[in-house]
Amino acid sequence: MNNYKTIAVIIILAIGIFVATSSIYKVGEVEQVIVTQFGKPIGSPVTTAGLKFKAPFVQEVNPIDKRIMEWDGSPSDMPTKDKLYISVDLFARWRITDPLQYFLRLRDERSAQSRLDDILGSETRNAVAKHELIEIIRTTKDRSPLRDTFLTEAEQALDMGALVPIQKGRMLVEKEIFDEASEKVRVFGIELLDIRFKRINYNESVRPKIYDRMISERRQIAERFLSEGNGEAARIRGNRMRDLNKIQSEAYRAVEEIRGLADAKATEIYSLVYNQSPQSVEFYEFTRMMQAYRTIVSTDSTIVLSTDSDVFKFFKGMYPDSRSDNGEGPPDYLNGHLNDQRSK
Repeated sequence: MNNYKTIAVIIILAIGIFVATSSIYKVGEVEQVIVTQFGKPIGSPVTTAGLKFKAPFVQEVNPIDKRIMEWDGSPSDMPTKDKLYISVDLFARWRITDPLQYFLRLRDERSAQSRLDDILGSETRNAVAKHELIEIIRTTKDRSPLRDTFLTEAEQALDMGALVPIQKGRMLVEKEIFDEASEKVRVFGIELLDIRFKRINYNESVRPKIYDRMISERRQIAERFLSEGNGEAARIRGNRMRDLNKIQSEAYRAVEEIRGLADAKATEIYSLVYNQSPQSVEFYEFTRMMQAYRTIVSTDSTIVLSTDSDVFKFFKGMYPDSRSDNGEGPPDYLNGHLNDQRSK
């Protein structure tokens, strides 16, 4: 009899413990709970942490995270207003502010992520399609970029290397997407906290155009450097020729001055000798004539001279039977020189 009572007590305790554990549940600090009965929510959401009670067996606990959660979309290609395709990678942060509405409309996080994919993806496409590429790439319209220090004032006046003026910029485009998407996700009990472009890549069809533009700007600067270098080289060559001509002209002037002084000195000597005696005059004429013939007559040259020429009278004395027109030989002061000429 006692054994039956012991078994009955154990069974009653077990049932009591099972019923007690089925009616008690715990709510964590990062959770909020929706209690449902036969699939329908009962009462208000439980948002405070601690041990809570529910009807056993017929009621079920549905925990819902109340932390900030992330949404990371997949990169997708979309066209801009100027018909250029870009690959946009977006991310967002959100949390559940109305757990009852969230539970009724979405039930779980997987459904919420799927709905965010649709809403945020759609709003991103709409925003990108309404703006040109530069509006999405640039951060803000007031950003002052660094200018190339190698640009001249003329090139800076032409806005070479300057940013194209914009009306909004990427931050305002992100705000547009955030404002539109926030209204649409609020009906699901979700609060959209933030949205940002994580990465914007040029599409394969756009990338060559961007590279060509960058190459064109760098090429203009390179051409300017080349033209400046060629101009500097021409200036250096011009200075070299000017200096060379100056040196040559000064050297030529110095040579001519020295030559003039030498000619003047020689003329002075000639005049002194010329005025000393008539024999000196004849000797002077003879030596000058010999110098002239040394210049104009080369080896194996044949000269035809008239016997009446002034030059021939000097050669007539080179032979024993030669005489001048008056029957006389060459002057005595020429005998030594003529003998030397015969020996040669």
